[in-house]
This record gives sequence, structure tokens and C-alpha cells, in this order.
Amino acid sequence: MVYSDDEDDREQRLNDLRVKYPAKFASEEEVFGRIKRGDKVFIGTGCGQPQYLIRALMDYIEKHPKAFFDTEVFQVWTLGIAPYTDERFKSNFRHNSFFIGNNTREAINSGLADYTPIFLSEIPDLISRGHEHMDVALIQTSRPDPHGYLSLGISVDIVKAAVENADLVIAQVNKFMPRTHGHTFIHVDNVDYIIPYYEPLLRYEPTLPDNIANSIGNYVSRIVEDGDTIQVGYGSIPNAILSNLSGKKNLGVHTELLTDGVIDLMKKGVINNSKKTLHRGKTIASFCMGTAPTYEYIDDNPSVEFRPIDYTNNPMIIAQNRKMTAINSVLQIDLTGQASAESIGTRFYSGIGGQADFMRGAVFSPGGKTILVLKSAAQNEKVSRIVPYLPTGSGVTLNRGDIHYVVTEYGIAHIHGKNIRERAMDLIAISHPKFRKELIEEAKKLGLIFKDQAFIPGKRGEYPEHMETYRTTPDGTTILLRPVKISDEPLLKDFFYSLSDKSIYRRFISQRKDMPHERLQEFVIIDYTKEKVILAVTNDGEGEVVLGVSQYGIDEFTHTAEVAFVVRDDHQAKGIGMEMLKYLTTLAKKEGLLGFTAEVLMENQPMLHLFERMGFDIQKRRGEGVYELKMAFRGI
Repeated sequence: MVYSDDEDDREQRLNDLRVKYPAKFASEEEVFGRIKRGDKVFIGTGCGQPQYLIRALMDYIEKHPKAFFDTEVFQVWTLGIAPYTDERFKSNFRHNSFFIGNNTREAINSGLADYTPIFLSEIPDLISRGHEHMDVALIQTSRPDPHGYLSLGISVDIVKAAVENADLVIAQVNKFMPRTHGHTFIHVDNVDYIIPYYEPLLRYEPTLPDNIANSIGNYVSRIVEDGDTIQVGYGSIPNAILSNLSGKKNLGVHTELLTDGVIDLMKKGVINNSKKTLHRGKTIASFCMGTAPTYEYIDDNPSVEFRPIDYTNNPMIIAQNRKMTAINSVLQIDLTGQASAESIGTRFYSGIGGQADFMRGAVFSPGGKTILVLKSAAQNEKVSRIVPYLPTGSGVTLNRGDIHYVVTEYGIAHIHGKNIRERAMDLIAISHPKFRKELIEEAKKLGLIFKDQAFIPGKRGEYPEHMETYRTTPDGTTILLRPVKISDEPLLKDFFYSLSDKSIYRRFISQRKDMPHERLQEFVIIDYTKEKVILAVTNDGEGEVVLGVSQYGIDEFTHTAEVAFVVRDDHQAKGIGMEMLKYLTTLAKKEGLLGFTAEVLMENQPMLHLFERMGFDIQKRRGEGVYELKMAFRGI
């Protein structure tokens, strides 16, 4: 016999249940009459929220205002209606949320509702062991399959634990709820009451990314590698991140939240889960917030599996995924690397949620990495989101060891393994330019950075990202040529101390071999209107490594520039010097400069040959052991 499951079949199975279990289809008066004073009532999550059951419950209390009092309502996250937080029902209901949404934020901060801070991965155990016993569970399910199983569809998270432990389970059966695979099923025998009501599921409309979000998404795409298993949150920045990953290959997904952006990448074949260590070939999630096309895509789709949140968010499970990449956003981060996603000072805003679970799991994943994203400023650029220290009352959601990368629209800060001074400078470098001087001064006062740390405010000192460019040397080495950043001092220190005595002497024409902070500042504190310092960098998997440093300083009287550069000894004669000189020449010509000048040791024949190969009109003048070169550009 061929199995069929069309619309008529699904509806017929529901009608068969009415006949077989008439008591489960009782009147709403009888159903809600079972709720007692002081009961704890669980309501399904996010887009899986049973809207009709909530309306019916409120209708019941309107008709029977003294039916029950002090009923505690539990939810992970409220996306739809939340009338039980209204002050006029305060004697009937007390809302307790594990995560704060827009609909409950004011009630919680005004004292009309409660917030329980907890890792999402721990909530099912909290319910299972009776610490938070659920007397009633209001849930939403699909229609039954031929074996009598209902699917929790897009909301498994803590709903599964609530259903398995509640004394009374009331299910809104909805034809719009997809039948999803994984640990989503409950048998009709384990449901006390069924209230069929068909209505479209709540939708989480994707916020269109703005230019800032797209810039952040572009930076994140540079960090995410082919074959990574990713976790991404929700909102305009995550949407922008996902849209910027369309050029990647063989991505996997292990996440708590499934969104439209993830489904779009699955449809394009970018996400195929082929390289995952755990659940290869499957997208793993705990709940879904999206739109109708996404719900249709996951309906009876075996490539997507939903699991309870104590599984998806278990750091030990997450860590089993090789190259796990957790991408999350926060409200603020301080210069030491502490971040808050749950409160702004004493004002509760969202919650711990699952990001701490995923960030910690990714830290312990082989080849894993954590990426924290945030816009650099808030309130129309009146407030910096990168702060000297978190305000009093802020919850520390992520500690200093949880974060590998921080990304704003101004760039990437790799702070993993960095000391406080280094990470403070890295974070200041990607802060909003309006606040960098203030952050520098505050960091000095706090002793986080050098007391003499220099800084050039305004446009003159802003990092010129448009100057970044990739080049490939004749031996096939790909290098990034980019301007120096204020945070590059540690990189340059490593670079200069890697040079041989011979290379140092040729570059500086000096026997001095030390490179203290005071000298390094001359290379990283740059007025880009007067000079250029361009680094040739590569990435060794742990971060950037400088292969070469090139620079020129403009002589305003002759409208030329003095040029100099040096390449690591183990990368000399590979074409890096030529690429740097070519690029400096391009930049100089764009500025309308007429040529370069340079002092080159007479014995430094490789440097002389390099200048000659560029086709400049060269004039040489002998000095004491050096050539003084004037090199005019052709074709200005």
C-alpha cells in the first residue's frame, strides 16, 4: 500500500481522533476550567506561540475574573500577544520570562513581570527535576500523522520538556504548523486536550540590513571559511552576515534558531552540511522564526532536524562540531573584552539566551572560532557601544575568554590571546571615529594602554579602508596590502624583531637594533594626508603576520615623497617588495605626486635594481656610502 499524506488525509486523521478521543475535544469552558489558583502555566515559544489558546484563555478570565489568581506564566520568548502582562490582570497572572522580548520589556523593567536569567541549555533540566514544575502547558502542534503523533513543528526548544513534565497539556492543532523531523513528536495519548484552530503562524519578518549591517556582514564573511559549521542569531546584522556568505562552500549549521537567511543559503546549496562532524547532512536547530516560505520548506524535510534546546545548546555537543563558528551580537563591549547582551546598565533588555552556550562550545571546538558583532554606536551615533568599562548593573554575558573576534562596521579586532593593552587598542581601532579620542584618554586613565599613547583625531587619523587590496606574487603567494592601523604595534614589533641585523641596517642605515614603543608609534600613528604606511600581510590561521612594511612621507615643497620599505628575510626575493613599491607608486600618482626620493646603501644592490625595474627617471647622487635617489614618475 502506497503511503499518502495529502490535505484530505491530514484532516481525516484529526476527525478520526475526535471519534476515538471525544474527551480530548472538550469545550473551552471545561478546558480552561482545569487551571487552578497558583498554577504555573507554560506557553510555547516565539513563532510557535499558540495565539488562539492565549486569546481563549484571556476570554475565559474576562468571563470568570475570579477563576484563578497568582497564575505564573512562563515563556522563553514572547513574539506575539502578551496580554497577561497587562496591569489590569496583575491579580490573575504574573509573567516570568527566560528571555526578554519587545512585548515584555516594559513590564519587566517596571516590576509588573519577572525575568529569570539562565542559559537556555539549562531550562529543560530546571523543568525536568521539578525546580520549576509546570502545571499546565499551552502548545501548538501539527495535525496527527498515521501513527497518532503530533509534531511540535517550529518550536521544540523547551516545549518538549514542558510537555513531558506538565500535569495538563493543552494543544492547539493547526494545519499551518509544519511537520518537522527530529525530536519533535508527541503522541496524542500524552495530550490532555486538543483545540483545533487554524491560523497562520506568527512570522518574524527579516529586517532589511542597512549599510552598516552590510559592512559588518562583509567583514564576518572574511572570517568564515568554507566547511565551517555556523550558528547565527537573528536581526538585521545576522541577516546581512548570512547574505554575505553566499560565496562560501559546504557550510554546515548547528544552531538554536533557524531563520529565513539560513534557509536561503540551503536553497542555494551554500549550506549542505557535507563537512559536519556531527549529524552530517543535517541542519540542526531548536526553533524557527521566519516567514511562510521557510515554514513550507521545512515541512516534512528530512534535511532539517529540530532538537530540544538542552541538546542543541549543550556546549559539549556544540564542541563536537569541527570548525564550529559561533556568531552573536551584544549591546556593549568594554575595552578588556567583557560584553553584555542582556542589559544596558540596570535596565534589562534581552537575556543570557543561548549565545554563551554557543560561544563556549565553539571555543572548545577543534578549529572553532567565536565572532562577536555590534554596530559601533547607538542612538544616532550619540553613544559608543565600545566602552572603557561596562556600566554599573550591566550583566556580563560573555567574559574576556569567550571572544576571538569582534566586528563592527569599522573592521575586525582579533582579541583572542591578546593582553589587555593589545585588545584595548584593537577595539579602539574599530570603534566609531567620533569616540576614539575619548576612548584613548579613558584607557590611559584606567592604565589599560601606554600613558603616552599618541592619537590623531578626525579624518586625518581615520583608517582608509578603501586602500586595502590583494596582490599575488610570482610564486603564487597571496598578500593583503593594507594601511597600518593604530592597533598594529604588536604586529610590527614582531615583524621588526624577526629581521636580521643586515636587513635592519639596510632599512634604517643605523646600527640601532631596538624597537621600543616610542619608535613603533612613529609607524602606527599616521596622518594619512601626509604619509602612507602600507603593510604586506598574510594570515597563518591564528591571525595576521606582517611580511613587509612600506611607507612614504610627502615633501610639500617638492611635491614628491620619500619612500622606504623592508621585507622579512624569509620572504625576500619573492616579489613582495615589488608589489609594495608598485602599490605605493599607484597611491602617490593618485595624489598627484611627481616622484619619489630615497636613500639606499651602495651595497644594497637588490633595492637599487628594484627601483630601476620600475621605469622611473632616476637621478643618483653619491653620498657617504649611500646613493641619494630622485625618481621622477613617467606619464603624470
